[in-house]
Amino acid sequence: MLRDSHRRRILLAVSNHNPRTEGEFTTDSFTPDETSEDEIEGLKTQLHHVHLPKMADKGYIKWHPITETIRRGPNFADIAPLLKLMDDHEDELPADWP
Repeated sequence: MLRDSHRRRILLAVSNHNPRTEGEFTTDSFTPDETSEDEIEGLKTQLHHVHLPKMADKGYIKWHPITETIRRGPNFADIAPLLKLMDDHEDELPADWP
């Protein structure tokens, strides 16, 4: 689940602030500066059809597609220690992480 950088960013964001909205993950703070409008639209599609459903299926998030709200799910505690470790040691991780 944490192999994908988009999912890592979402889970880290939800661990720091709950709830979140889908739109937050296609803004400048979550996408590189050189991201084109077409790439952002593609990311929105991936979030809605791939990443968010996968995390919801595992119970890491609760995702409400109609309201586009993302909250910590019932199994979030299973990955919370790893997310905290990644967040606490962010400066020691490779530059392209997460």
